[in-house]
Amino acid sequence: MMKEKRQPAVRTVPEYFENPLYIDALARSVTTAYAKLDHTPDVLVASYHGMPQRYLLEGDPYHCQCAKTSRLLRERLGWEKGSIDTTFQSVFGPEEWLKPYTVEHVAELARQGKKRIAVMAPAFSADCIETLEEINGEIREAFEHAGGESFTYIPCLNDDAAHIEALVAVIEENLAGWLPKAG
Repeated sequence: MMKEKRQPAVRTVPEYFENPLYIDALARSVTTAYAKLDHTPDVLVASYHGMPQRYLLEGDPYHCQCAKTSRLLRERLGWEKGSIDTTFQSVFGPEEWLKPYTVEHVAELARQGKKRIAVMAPAFSADCIETLEEINGEIREAFEHAGGESFTYIPCLNDDAAHIEALVAVIEENLAGWLPKAG
């Protein structure tokens, strides 16, 4: 757009990591997944996409937003502190990335005796290779090889009605003043 002579009006949608409808949708996905189990996982791991540690040190708010999403989810579920771990996945390249790394963390949980875990990826709106292959493949294997017994992958929100409701609310809020009200 910087090369365009005439700039169109543009609006971007800010992050919605703390939107109450989004947190409700995440909580419902956890409740639904847990209701299908014959046990309660020892811990829920909220695995977020990683990024270089340098970004955090330069002031990027992503790390804090991830931690806040996990905290809001825990509070919405009415769980105690320590019941949700925030971790980071998809690490590559030579520099240090946000920690703890999910793949190492789940293996450590198994070694500490937490044999039943659930893992979700709140920052992903839809399942993809990083959730299906990395979490439900590589990360599951790391947990099981370290002695873990029950690994539950909680799918992303995808096209869940509660997720769509949250997205519609975010879109409508951000279109306010641009489109006439329906009615």
